[in-house]
Amino acid sequence: MKVLAINGSPHMGEGNTAMILNPFLEGMKEARADVDLFYTRKLKIGPCNGDMSCWFVNPGTCGQKDDMQMLLPKFKEADVIVWASPVYYSGVTGPLKNLMDRQLPLHMQGEMGPKRQKIVLVSTCGAWELSMFDPLLLQMNALYSRPEGSSDFAGALLRPMADGMKEMIKAGETRLVEGVFRAAKEAGRQLAKEGKISEELQKEVSRELMPRDAYYKAAQMMMEQAQKATKK
Repeated sequence: MKVLAINGSPHMGEGNTAMILNPFLEGMKEARADVDLFYTRKLKIGPCNGDMSCWFVNPGTCGQKDDMQMLLPKFKEADVIVWASPVYYSGVTGPLKNLMDRQLPLHMQGEMGPKRQKIVLVSTCGAWELSMFDPLLLQMNALYSRPEGSSDFAGALLRPMADGMKEMIKAGETRLVEGVFRAAKEAGRQLAKEGKISEELQKEVSRELMPRDAYYKAAQMMMEQAQKATKK
């Protein structure tokens, strides 16, 4: 099984999104999946210019010369594509959206071929509410749940109050957080072996770590401390 994962976080392997993505990919590797991971911050990929030359002038070929030339064959070969991003203005980060738009040549005349790919979303946000991911989920389902398409949306690992995870680890309150990481890793193993992620594991990754009021109170205190440190 070939897996292509794209992390759109500007913090790359040190960000909140990587805290969920990395154990998920480790689980897939343990199940003998071949995993390629790329960070948009390290890629040179311009936005789609919308001239449709990849359809009507040079079918299946993008006229732009950048890192998308290297990535397009990997997209075509992948059995699983993992989109990973923090929530920015109810969507994915800008560089990741550029990359997603640039897949257009692959969809020219069914270029993706007969096999159906599995698509997974890994996303984090600083808010406590799980509803913050609703716009992203709507987009993913619109793109990848069409019967006439060539892909299936296999599930989403969503982690609200992601900033709180690192603070809990610093404070030594690791039991619940480690449970989230274990669930993400098991989700990777399950996807590689069964081609799907159970609702139970998805819910475990998104589980509540503390009450809403307590989280926002702690977040306010952290903001105040950061402001004081900046003024010194």
